[in-house]
Formats: sequence, structure tokens, C-alpha cells
Amino acid sequence: MTTANKITIFRILLIPFFISQVLYYSHGGDEWHRLAAILSFAAAAISDGIDGYIARHYNQRSELGSVLDPLADKLLLVSGLVLLSFDNEPNLVQIPIWLAAVVFGRDIILAIGALVIYIFCHQVKVRPNFIGKAATVLQMAVVLWALLKWNYEWLFWIMIGAGVCTGVSGLLYVLDGMRQLSTSPHSSASNAAEPPPR
Repeated sequence: MTTANKITIFRILLIPFFISQVLYYSHGGDEWHRLAAILSFAAAAISDGIDGYIARHYNQRSELGSVLDPLADKLLLVSGLVLLSFDNEPNLVQIPIWLAAVVFGRDIILAIGALVIYIFCHQVKVRPNFIGKAATVLQMAVVLWALLKWNYEWLFWIMIGAGVCTGVSGLLYVLDGMRQLSTSPHSSASNAAEPPPR
């Protein structure tokens, strides 16, 4: 249990608190709940960078961290986007359902793909790409922008960027997963149909 993993677990524990504060604010409109939601989301986002820095610079990378870190990101962002896609008017702006669907759908596809790769290759190699990192940053920006109630016109274009980057990164990850599967012996044609030697 490294320091980086402890920070990641802290991020995961923040998610239920964040969800509850958004729900309380959307139903009651108490500004304290919105402030608590913003601060908890910001703390989780900042700690994401901190645990990554610690893991890289202090040699604390681990198999547990490679699972928990992306899981914490996905749970935080998907929960925030799904909550904001509800009709929370007039307290919170409603983001388009298609954005939450794109993010949630991509993560489900990637999770299933990772499971398939692990079954056949016994190892999953995740190669982060710039588009994927940009998608994560833009998704975080969408949630914070909506909670801060800043200009909607800018939010619209951030949502477009988040949707495009999420879709493109998902396609890149799928192509990379297909390459990993193609290197597995299980992906080659079966020799079962060949006639036995005489």
C-alpha cells in the first residue's frame, strides 16, 4: 500500500460525498452543498495529478495502482456527468444526455475489451495517448464549469471538445486492444480442422 495508492483510495472515498452534495444542491438549492461539491471534485482532480507524480518520481508504480487510478477517474467523471445530465433546473444547468452516454459507453466498451484481452493474453497493456488525456481534462472542465455556473456558450464548446476527444480516444484504445489480441496465439486459425498426418 504505497503513498500514491493511499491518495487514490482517498479520491475514491470522495466520490460518494461529491454525489451526495450535488444531489442535495439540485433538490434544495443550498449554496453550501454546491461549494462542497466543487471543493470535493477539485480535491479529487488535484489529487489525481499528485498520486501520478508520486508514483512516477518515487518509483511507487504498482499493479494495484494501475487498476485503482483509472477506476477512480472513471467513477468520478461518469458520476459527475450522469448527475448533471438530469433535469436539475433551475439550480444547475443540464448537460446533454449524449455526452454522458458517450463517456459511459466508451468506458463500458473499454472495460469489456480489457477483460477479453486479459482472458486471452493474460496481460493488458494500457498505452495512454494525448487524446485520452485531453478527453479527461475536458470532461473535468465540463463538470466544474457547470457547477461553477459559468458562461454556457463556453460550456457548449467544451462539451463538444470533450465528446469528440472521448470518442476518438475510445477508437484509438479499441484499435490498440485489437493489436494486442492479434499477437495472442489464441487469435490464430485453429489447427483442429487440419487432417492428422499419415
